[in-house]
Amino acid sequence: MPHTHYIIEPMTKVLNAFRCPVRSMLRLALLGLLTNSFCALSAELPDTVSKALKEAGISSQSVAVVVQAVDADTPIIRHNELQAMNPASTSKLLTTYAALELLGPAYTWKTEALVSAPPVDGLLAGNLYLRGSGDPRLMQELAWLLLRQLRNRGVRDIGGDIVLDRSAFALPPHDPAAFDNDPLRPYNAGADALLVNLASLQLALRPDAARGRVEVTSETAGEPAPIDNRLTLTQDACGEWRERFKVRVVGETLELTGQFAASCGEKTLHLSPWPADTQVGALMRGLWTELGGTLRGTVHAGSTPAAAETLAVQTSPPLGDVVRDVNKFSNNVMARQIFLSLDPARPATYDGARRRIERWLAGKNLRVGELVLDNGSGLSRKERISAEGLGQLLLAAWKSPSMPDLMASLPLAGVDGTLKKRFADGPVNGRAHLKTGYLENARALAGYVLDQSGKRWVVVILINDANARQGRAAMDELLRWVATR
Repeated sequence: MPHTHYIIEPMTKVLNAFRCPVRSMLRLALLGLLTNSFCALSAELPDTVSKALKEAGISSQSVAVVVQAVDADTPIIRHNELQAMNPASTSKLLTTYAALELLGPAYTWKTEALVSAPPVDGLLAGNLYLRGSGDPRLMQELAWLLLRQLRNRGVRDIGGDIVLDRSAFALPPHDPAAFDNDPLRPYNAGADALLVNLASLQLALRPDAARGRVEVTSETAGEPAPIDNRLTLTQDACGEWRERFKVRVVGETLELTGQFAASCGEKTLHLSPWPADTQVGALMRGLWTELGGTLRGTVHAGSTPAAAETLAVQTSPPLGDVVRDVNKFSNNVMARQIFLSLDPARPATYDGARRRIERWLAGKNLRVGELVLDNGSGLSRKERISAEGLGQLLLAAWKSPSMPDLMASLPLAGVDGTLKKRFADGPVNGRAHLKTGYLENARALAGYVLDQSGKRWVVVILINDANARQGRAAMDELLRWVATR
């Protein structure tokens, strides 16, 4: 343990006055006593952290902590380190680290456009098949590029249907309301082998003071969603603006009711209101029309015939770029896509992804304590890991060739991602790469902290408590304590 030599070395000089077997026995006994004493001290939380937990009404038994230098064999703090905890979104560390090692940072996904017969004079007489491979970042810009390739290859008129092939994944039915009864939130969207634009649409809310109203427009390409805007413009503070109005789906219309403050300025609202076929269909029809194409049929799910030929392919950004979006902004849907992509079999399943991660951990001789994998995103009531297990994972990642990509994907304190507005001042600013996690009754931080002397530390703190939401101050105090060592 650090600094024990200041006590041990003078005592060993006294022991040297004894003759050998007695001297050796006493020396070993003293070393054991001192080592055990310092290990016991290492289990204690810093006073500032304990005080913050007490003020938040959080029991120390609801908290697990590990702090260990990246080049050390043992932690300097370990508190409830073996306790099974819900890690919230810090579980994305396991998903993204495993993906970087198993798939490689240059790994890409491909979305294909296939046909049963080539177009003739601009007419594709049959169906157009869009076959996905689980691309987490098939945004509307890349969907446009895929359709643009078709126009460049002479397709102008699709005489049949656009068939959406999701056969790369085999998934159970997904209920977007099941997690928190808020099905329109984009984070509740399910995984999809043909995930387009994160299964969401974007609305812009702008206060119009001259007319005393709130202007609401769709910013997503494609066919615009009908909007029934019943928002009232107010002149009070902005505050928690998203909590002041409600959105409902009424038939094919989005209904917005409630209040929006003029002081908020322009805000962006992301929603996931439609079933996958409806959402992709509206986007693809709109984009195809913008490109000057026509579609005579419908857009629906189906399978690609074995004899179909590829007419165009759109490749995703590399995994090394995708994990930055996942970790910096804690994107649950993208994390699920990556998790499923770890299954080497097709169609991929959650069980297959879990088995591959378990084999990978065993192959690295990593015993990640109390591990329970669900969907790899952290948006789960089931996922569990111990602080020690998460700490061991981070220590292994530090020594991995994938370390630069993983570390660069983590939010930098006070600079970007989910930590952009946190630690803006003080010793932690710009010195901590940390994955955040937050669910009802669970709060977490895990990653790497650089202290004032240039030493790097693995830090894990998990809180599972009814008052977990109040645990931010205690977490901040732990990070300050590490950063100022």
